[in-house]
Amino acid sequence: MLLSLHSILTALSWLIALAWLWKAVTSAIGLPRIPDLTAPEHNRTPANNPSITVIVPACNEEKNIDACLNSLLQQDCTNLHIIAVDDRSTDNTGSTINALAGQHPNKLTALRITELPPGWLGKTHAMAFAARHAISLHQPGYLLFTDADILFHPNAIRLALAHTVATQADHFVLLPTAIVKSAGEGMLLSYLQVMGLWAVRLWRVSDPKALRDAVGVGAFNLLRTPVYQQFGGYEALRMEIVEDVALGTRIKRQRFRQRIASGPGLVSVHWARGVSGILNGMTKNFFAIFRYNPTVVILSCLWITVFCIAPVFFLALPNTRTAAILTLASVALLYVLSSRKSRVSPWYAVLFPVSAALIVSTILRSMLTTLKQGGVTWRGTFYPLSELRKNTSSLR
Repeated sequence: MLLSLHSILTALSWLIALAWLWKAVTSAIGLPRIPDLTAPEHNRTPANNPSITVIVPACNEEKNIDACLNSLLQQDCTNLHIIAVDDRSTDNTGSTINALAGQHPNKLTALRITELPPGWLGKTHAMAFAARHAISLHQPGYLLFTDADILFHPNAIRLALAHTVATQADHFVLLPTAIVKSAGEGMLLSYLQVMGLWAVRLWRVSDPKALRDAVGVGAFNLLRTPVYQQFGGYEALRMEIVEDVALGTRIKRQRFRQRIASGPGLVSVHWARGVSGILNGMTKNFFAIFRYNPTVVILSCLWITVFCIAPVFFLALPNTRTAAILTLASVALLYVLSSRKSRVSPWYAVLFPVSAALIVSTILRSMLTTLKQGGVTWRGTFYPLSELRKNTSSLR
């Protein structure tokens, strides 16, 4: 029996090692294919100077909205308009938006939402509302959906729009750069970036045959306006908590042209304050990512435990030590590769199993909290689980 257990553990350790090695090798080949818009060859202006409207939904974002909007107002993209939506804020978000709109009436429009209609999440409703306004009044060639806590380099939108036009993209994502203010934040963000490579092969996003390799990022979702209208816009995603991922998936499955690029420092975001801030924010999202399916949650947590935590224990066993070293070396390589795009230190690889344990506990907490409450509370509004599941099923 003991020999049999040793054999099973040995086989398992090598299966894990080879899987991580394969992921590291394919990523080392694939990630450099993702364009870096800060490279000199991408420093160009959009052909034919297309119009673009940037949509910024904001709910109680008084700490961030001024810096976000000012970074947008400083863009060197000439044919640009901004719509900022005060979505039922109870702080000074609305007054900040209105003051900036008064100073820049030709570039910034302020909208306010006072009531959330039934069957909508607040953010998707705000973006759909602003998009209808933009299309009705400005008829922009492109719509850029972003968040109220994003900071834009003055060249960001010009470079992104030029690349979008040049590649004939229907949907373009510019990967954001994380602002890391503590070791705990760096530990979790670098882990999530590495694990994201299992979910999406970023270098295959532009491949129309790779339907599972779809991407959407709330910080920078840029779409051709006719494509936004054709796939149904945010009206089709009205109850999607992780609406950016749902948007990317829907666009890819409908065979629109999807493109992605990096650009360290072009689009920056501070996700949340500290470990607790990141994990608390993800408690709302994780169960939604797994489509509110407890079976998928349990299987995913088991997979993370086996592939991310078990190799550390395998170091203690002579028959699994070599495989464990290969696993951890492959993981370290992935941290290095990811850091070239994200600017988050690869040294956080030493905390890889700690990050995995925290993420597993947060995924389980997300599921248990949502099931116990019978839904999700977000921005002061409660959304029943039955309604979230119903809309999720209708969007598959």
